[in-house]
Amino acid sequence: MIDLIIEARRAAISAEMEVRRILPFRAKRMVGPFIFMDHAGPVTINPVNAPAMDVLPHPHIGLSTVSYLFSGQVTHRDSLGVEQTIRPGEVNWMTAGKGITHSERFEDLAMLAGNTLEMIQTWVALPEKAEESDPEFNNYKPEVLPVYTDTGVWMRVIAGGAFGLKNDVKVHSPLFYVHVVLQHGARFTLPTGYPERAAYVARGTVEISGRTYTRGQMIVFNATAEPVITAKDGEAIIMLLGGDPLGERFIWWNFVSSRKERIEQAKADWKAGRIKLPPNDNREFVPLPEDRSKPAGDPPPQPLS
Repeated sequence: MIDLIIEARRAAISAEMEVRRILPFRAKRMVGPFIFMDHAGPVTINPVNAPAMDVLPHPHIGLSTVSYLFSGQVTHRDSLGVEQTIRPGEVNWMTAGKGITHSERFEDLAMLAGNTLEMIQTWVALPEKAEESDPEFNNYKPEVLPVYTDTGVWMRVIAGGAFGLKNDVKVHSPLFYVHVVLQHGARFTLPTGYPERAAYVARGTVEISGRTYTRGQMIVFNATAEPVITAKDGEAIIMLLGGDPLGERFIWWNFVSSRKERIEQAKADWKAGRIKLPPNDNREFVPLPEDRSKPAGDPPPQPLS
């Protein structure tokens, strides 16, 4: 039933921000089209330290970044000229395609006054036909994301289709991404119809087939598994994700592609300043990191999205 358990690793994405990194993992680079997953927080933001938490402008190619908040808020600015503050329950879906840059800033004084930040960032690899598409950005409000409730169960479909529910979030390949809250003793399962599926425990403890799994663990299931996921010891929050595999993808820093040479081109373009910065956030940026990666290792630390 269970193919693999992935333990989140600590990673620093800015001077004051650490995350739990789940994907990519040495033994499992992707789950369906999902190639990257970070869990940040919960962290209380001190206004004095907020600038050190900012993720400066940086580039992406060949993927969509997906930002989803449990608490707090973040201001997004990108090279399309978009400025968008994302709040809990919303989805920021940015498709990089042939290239985009963006920043994530923590600058709202009301939000910084004692509030906490907790967010999930994922990257969705693009099918080959969309890797060089024009970049796009969309913000989706909670009211357009379908919600299901039952005794002890609350569920929101963030993207794709699951359990007979769909939304209008623009995706490029078959996938599902679901936020589930289970009260103590409540049970849930996985969507069917997808060859690759996983559950990430964002909060609390769950039990599957007599074994317990806790915060920071991703459970990767085989294609035929029909697990029953039960919340133990109070409320549990799980993120369900997966979909159809896309084939091999290369990942280095913020770049994803089906072609190694495209990664090398993106590196050269960023180093040479050929990739446009956000017009309303262009005074600083993240420099290209030194290439110390190994083919079998994890990629260099990435910005949050």
